Amino acid sequence: MRSIDLSAVNWRKSSYSNSDGGACLEVSHDFVAVVPVRDSKCPQGPALTFAVDGWSSFLSAVKDGAVDA
Repeated sequence: MRSIDLSAVNWRKSSYSNSDGGACLEVSHDFVAVVPVRDSKCPQGPALTFAVDGWSSFLSAVKDGAVDA
């Protein structure tokens, strides 16, 4: 597995995030093949990376209500 340098990535916070510091995540669209995702409350912590197709499928499932909360 190859490591990806995320030090200069542009992160975008979820539109569902609020200022209360709740369960928030950030994603980056700076890469062609992967989507890095991290916890916005711990920006120096680890990030998960997903294949673009997998991330897109996950978002579609969430929007369609196929993923339980």
